[in-house]
Amino acid sequence: MKKVAIIGAGIVGATAAYYLSKESDLEVTVFDHGQGQATKAAAGIISPWFSKRRNKAWYKMARLGADFYVDLLADLEKSGQVIDFYQRSGVFLLKKDETKLEELYQLALERREESPLIGDLSILDKVSASEFFPGLQGFDSLLYASGGARVDGQLLVTRLLEASQVEVVREDVSLNPLSAGYQIGDRVFDQVILATGAWLGQILEPLGYQVDVRPQKGQLRDYQVEQDMVNYPVVMPEGEWDLIPFAGGKLSLGATHENDMGFDLTVDEILLQQMEDAALPCYPSLVEATRAGERVGIRAYTSDFSPFFGQVPGLIGVYAASGLGSSGLTTGPIIGYHLARLLQGKTVALESSDYPIEKYVKQIENESFFY
Repeated sequence: MKKVAIIGAGIVGATAAYYLSKESDLEVTVFDHGQGQATKAAAGIISPWFSKRRNKAWYKMARLGADFYVDLLADLEKSGQVIDFYQRSGVFLLKKDETKLEELYQLALERREESPLIGDLSILDKVSASEFFPGLQGFDSLLYASGGARVDGQLLVTRLLEASQVEVVREDVSLNPLSAGYQIGDRVFDQVILATGAWLGQILEPLGYQVDVRPQKGQLRDYQVEQDMVNYPVVMPEGEWDLIPFAGGKLSLGATHENDMGFDLTVDEILLQQMEDAALPCYPSLVEATRAGERVGIRAYTSDFSPFFGQVPGLIGVYAASGLGSSGLTTGPIIGYHLARLLQGKTVALESSDYPIEKYVKQIENESFFY
């Protein structure tokens, strides 16, 4: 039986663990230090179809990532898990220049041909929009897509790990290549998946690698409101913040994008207050909501904002992914699934050459761990 280690229990690592746990010839162990995981602090919006990013490879991954949730939900249901972390409640897109809504609507219509998950599309006036989200203000019209979804990332990870029933070791570990296999802690593994997000460099740099991944701090605030928002759509205005309603009167506001804070995990009350002040004209009722807490996580970005995955150059049997940025909950599950398949030598839908790991992970010393 092959022994597989997964370092990192965020959305990528947990999805990989879930799919690998189905293989009877593999014994899977997950390691996670539990600090700053982006998944736990993610807003959780699945709505990639309106992006105007010119990066076609990114859009393909995001589009297929949104579609992949259909398969993931079906698989988890078969595993006996409750699907309480995902809801397709729709999305509202707001523009400062509302004349651009028609252009966005036409783009979405075109993309719906290959992504029917987008669902119903319409430009709504304030009266019609208030039927979906009472109390929303600051606009005359907006774009609605019924297929937009919200995901509770932390709950999804919990469900994946529950379903996989793998051992999860809560400690900070390093990777030590041996003549046969890899030592992690006091154990030896045949194959390894590095799903450490922004911390990938801390694993690979001691082994003589240069890693093009930088941390970006993100903060959001959770509120408790009186009304149950289970069927309310996600609100995505132009700018930094989004409103994400959940069942049970939970409402999240986020998130910040802080590029100069490294791995700092402290709550910045000033930034969160600025975000709340910016959101109040759009949803004045926020002033009456009870603050329920803050979440802070560290996203991973590459210098060209592109994600990557594949086998680490020079490390046979070691696979990694990173650079998911702000779209980790959209792209993370499909990347985790792809890593699980690559590790087993199976075919994948996304071409690794479109997301080349060797562009971002380079050996800088003349060392190779081919044995």
